[in-house]
Amino acid sequence: MSAANYGDIIEVTAPADFHVHLRDGELSKLVTPHVHKGGFYLAYVMPNLVPPITTTEMAIEYKKRLKDYSGSSKVEFLMTLYLSDALRPSDVKNWKAAGIVGVKSYPRGVTTNSDEGIESYDKYDELFKAMEVHGIVLNLHGEIPSDHSKNICVLNAEERFLPVLANLANKYPKLRIVLEHATTAAAVNAVKACGDNVACTITAHHLALTVDDWAGQSFHFCKPVAKFPDDRRALQDAIKSGNKKFFLGSDSAPHPSLSKSTATATSGCAAGVYTSPILLPLVAHLLDSFGAIDRLADFTSNFGRGFYQIPENSNAPKVLVKKVQGVTVQTEYSSEGKTVVPFWANKQIEWQIINDKE
Repeated sequence: MSAANYGDIIEVTAPADFHVHLRDGELSKLVTPHVHKGGFYLAYVMPNLVPPITTTEMAIEYKKRLKDYSGSSKVEFLMTLYLSDALRPSDVKNWKAAGIVGVKSYPRGVTTNSDEGIESYDKYDELFKAMEVHGIVLNLHGEIPSDHSKNICVLNAEERFLPVLANLANKYPKLRIVLEHATTAAAVNAVKACGDNVACTITAHHLALTVDDWAGQSFHFCKPVAKFPDDRRALQDAIKSGNKKFFLGSDSAPHPSLSKSTATATSGCAAGVYTSPILLPLVAHLLDSFGAIDRLADFTSNFGRGFYQIPENSNAPKVLVKKVQGVTVQTEYSSEGKTVVPFWANKQIEWQIINDKE
């Protein structure tokens, strides 16, 4: 499809973000309302707090806090647990009733709050079999830790992980698996090669960035890092093709602005790009830029809801976005001493939410 015309309006039913970080404490109070501000009614919440969410009780309490902070009773929070030795196969049967939909795997040390991440999947065999039976999704941060002796670094860590994805998909054919925040053409091809039990989230910022954009710009630095122009093109083409395996997971990851903007001789800046408050207009702008605006509803709602087997709701809220001459992204958001800077701060987006019909 060619680019939309100014004045064009698109309707999306209950936009759903299938990968978002909402933090805890005062920062969570600031950023959780931005899910709805950005046009979304479902947030698939990551568990990498300190300490990580590893029990049903912790997930229930966290969800309660998020609902208190949300500012909209219509936003649905789907909870995840952090893959660790604390998870017991005998507990899996109780998770869905508690609002727990998935388990998130973090390889040790590859991203924010992943120090307790895993080193091997073999010991989780019984857990994964129980997840197959009870319909719990496995969410994979698809990188392996850097190892310079093996020529592994942030630029190829995702591609080196892909054989692990293929092995898990083959070993557990009834386990629904999501490769999170893909950044490479190799990842797109690997997901396509797997069976219907494997899907993939794509972020908004990886549709915009390449390695040149984060080298020297801390507010564009995230894990996994953006890669090469042909990788970005592969992500765009996956969406443009209408392949239902690929849907939005923003990986919106807020950090206090000081930790994002500051690096020292002994520590780097925080890894994460924050898109929640502008997410639906941003995605519309990006899809429009590469001729995929007609895929907006599928990418931001339909395909993800389908993979997660979320029942359709005839009363679901509708969100309308309109192509306009340009809206300037807010410079920052602040509350109670916490400040976060959104992606594309002070830049122009050509789409805006015009009518949020609950």
